[in-house]
Amino acid sequence: MKQINVKSKFKLFDDYWNPRIIAELNGQQVKIAKIKGAFVWHNHKGEDELFYLIKGELTMEFRDKKVEVKEGELIVVPKGVDHRPVAKEEAWIMLFEPSSTKHTGEVNSELTQENDEWL
Repeated sequence: MKQINVKSKFKLFDDYWNPRIIAELNGQQVKIAKIKGAFVWHNHKGEDELFYLIKGELTMEFRDKKVEVKEGELIVVPKGVDHRPVAKEEAWIMLFEPSSTKHTGEVNSELTQENDEWL
């Protein structure tokens, strides 16, 4: 039981699209990541995924629409929905998802991360 300074955790890494775990509760992991550019199209068949934007802006692309997410806003992507986060400039996100959630769902790409790293 201790406080976590989220912004200071972002100073510990520089790479993009590689989430780090900063907390865990009730089978959910709280992850942070720096993002820039376009991610891969994917979905999570059994899990919803929450993206909270700490810094910057991102566009959450869906097959039928795009949603602009600004600093201080969040978006929940329902399970089974194809999505692709895109950030024109560096953005910082926090993710809330079950610990069983695979980084890119069932899609394998050069951006797929297999190992969950704790900060």
